[in-house]
This record gives sequence, structure tokens and C-alpha cells, in this order.
Amino acid sequence: MSDLELYILPGCPYCAKVISKLDELGLDYVEHEVPRSHGQRDEVKAISDQTGVPVLVDPATDVTGMPESDDIVEYLDEQYA
Repeated sequence: MSDLELYILPGCPYCAKVISKLDELGLDYVEHEVPRSHGQRDEVKAISDQTGVPVLVDPATDVTGMPESDDIVEYLDEQYA
């Protein structure tokens, strides 16, 4: 079982890009859906210091709140491909 966690908003194309990469690599992850309102995204703000999604958490490599889909996809390729 993986410790990967992904904070997402359904319908977000950037989130879909990361989910596609996770699926392509066959990685298990826990998905956390954030509220639509940025003002209500306290949990994701606490881990990444911003309210945008997607945000990845990977305790195996001490990644505690990586934002930006391109950075996350590159990280996943480097660590898990």
C-alpha cells in the first residue's frame, strides 16, 4: 500500500494530469477532495502553504506538499518510473 496522498478538485484538468500519471505508473494513492472555495481549503493550505490543487504528499521521500501538476508529474517519473 502506498503512502501517496493527492489533494484534488473534481473536474480540474491539472489534477486529471497527475491522476493520469499515477495511474500510468500503477501507483496507489489516497485522494482528498478539496472544497471549491479557496477560502475553505484550510487542510491543503496547511500542508502546501497555498490553496491551489493538485498537491502531492509522499512521506516516503519527505515530500510534504508539492504543488504544480508539471512538477508533480516530473517528480513521479523520477521517483517511480
